Amino acid sequence: GFKETAFLYAVSSAALTHSLARACSAGRMERCTCDDSPGLENRKAWQWGVCGDNLKYSTKFLKKFLGQKRIGKDLRAKVDIHNTNVGIKAVKNGLKTTCKCHGVSGSCAVRTCWKQLSPFHEIGRLLKLRYDNAVKVFSTTNDAVGHSELAGPHRHGHSGKQPTLPRPTDLVYVEDSPSFCRPSKYSLGTAGRTCSREGNCDSMCCGRGYNTQSRLVTFSCHCQVQWCCYVECQQCMQEEVVYSCKQ
Repeated sequence: GFKETAFLYAVSSAALTHSLARACSAGRMERCTCDDSPGLENRKAWQWGVCGDNLKYSTKFLKKFLGQKRIGKDLRAKVDIHNTNVGIKAVKNGLKTTCKCHGVSGSCAVRTCWKQLSPFHEIGRLLKLRYDNAVKVFSTTNDAVGHSELAGPHRHGHSGKQPTLPRPTDLVYVEDSPSFCRPSKYSLGTAGRTCSREGNCDSMCCGRGYNTQSRLVTFSCHCQVQWCCYVECQQCMQEEVVYSCKQ
């Protein structure tokens, strides 16, 4: 029930949704094709060789695949479903209408529009921000409707005695995370892990510092296509510096 688990559910569902939608528009799926959302001149777009990402199909497929019609009754199941939906919503929020003009000398005599998803790294960056601001929740009973729901701490500026409901875009968790720096039943620890000196050694090594080691690596170089029909390469060596977390 950690917030790391929350991120895992969200980024996994987002990746599946994004990949399926792109696969539909790329023609790699037999059961779906281009986006057919109402309000867009998709037929004209198809004629110009443009195909919108089919988020409608991918979302429907994913929810059926995950069995979300069977709403979980326990707290952990509710949390997992909530975080899965956060991932799907992150993909939906990145869906944009893209238009292209056609006409003489670049004039916009004819304009076609289609739906296009944002690059996945933008969605990943958004979910990382949601992870950084994840909300710890518990189960409470809604007296008005008579069933349990997720509830979180009071937000700043929120009045009233009742706990607040997490927003649909909040990642939620139920247990405080342990330290992943040292070996435990949840983690192998970070000792010996390779890291990037400019990027993440300080955080990954948990303040213990890191070792620097030089090594020679062999790679293929000066490759040429020979007639007929194979590639011939030489073997080159270069020195590589590797950084790894101290014990």
